[in-house]
Amino acid sequence: MMTRTARPILLAAALLASTALSAFAGEADDQIKAPVLRATVNVTGDIVRVGDLIDNAGVAANIAVYRAPDLGTTGVLPAAQVIATLRNHQVIGVDVRDIKEVAVTRLARAVDAKEISGAVAQALEHRNGLGDATSLSISFDQPVQDLKFEASSNGTLAPTNIRFDPRTGRFDIAFELGNAGGTAPTKLRYTGTAIETVEAMVLTRNIDRNEVIRSSDLQVERRPRAELGGAEPASRELAVGMQMRRPVRAGQALKATDLAKPDLVQRDQAVTLIYQTAGIYLTTRGKALESGTEGDVVNVLNLQSKRTVTGRVSGRGQVSVDIAVAKPAQTSEADITAPVSVASRLPSSATPKAE
Repeated sequence: MMTRTARPILLAAALLASTALSAFAGEADDQIKAPVLRATVNVTGDIVRVGDLIDNAGVAANIAVYRAPDLGTTGVLPAAQVIATLRNHQVIGVDVRDIKEVAVTRLARAVDAKEISGAVAQALEHRNGLGDATSLSISFDQPVQDLKFEASSNGTLAPTNIRFDPRTGRFDIAFELGNAGGTAPTKLRYTGTAIETVEAMVLTRNIDRNEVIRSSDLQVERRPRAELGGAEPASRELAVGMQMRRPVRAGQALKATDLAKPDLVQRDQAVTLIYQTAGIYLTTRGKALESGTEGDVVNVLNLQSKRTVTGRVSGRGQVSVDIAVAKPAQTSEADITAPVSVASRLPSSATPKAE
């Protein structure tokens, strides 16, 4: 029967023999390598073995000594405790170096709520009229918890069954998470609502009809596309300096159809009437009878002649009036009478006699 003192000696002899055989085979250095403690240890299963804790463990490498920490967590052990545990399993002669404690981390595949939401959006992308995945706002029926799986679960969340109702935005999606170890994939299922959103300019204050928009009146937000009623959202570049076609309250998304070019001429405003044609440029004072933006045709009262004229808005406070210039009448060839040669037919009695 083997005594307790003989077992460590035999184990040490086995380690030395293993090292000697490796050296003889040319697979290790000529000198015998002593087992060396590791300061940090990563494990993928639920058991910590001797070969995880020390280098050069030899035949003792597969001896189980600890239960691993929970998935994705790290446990810290005093080096002295680790050495004592190794001795209890007949592992001696370990070089501790200056290590005071050993950190053991159990590796895991983490799947957080952001990854799950992204997988749902990718599964619904361009489905039943939806837009890109990045434009979808995903809401779940139940709070989504961060999940941790064995490190061997290194696959992606692959949808296996997708159901989506475009009328209500409801979805029901089943996923599978693949396993590198060949075991059955992990099955997950999520339900909730998906809404397509767009980047929109939202007003920071109430703006009345005909009021001009400033940059400070706008802020960028993502809004449900349904809020725009099928219209295109207005961009900041388009909106700034434009005039409102209708009153819009603060907090509402701005549509491209809400905007118009600003009026350069206001009703009852004093304007400059410009009469211009080839070689003629005249200006006089007028009073606008209508509002108009650039290019609009408006009626203006000429304050000098007291007559109403029609002109086109050409600038801020300016209305140009076309001058009709009469063109010279053109004569066709049919209207031109050929010259007639009239012969002198005088009576013979009237013919002067030669002197």
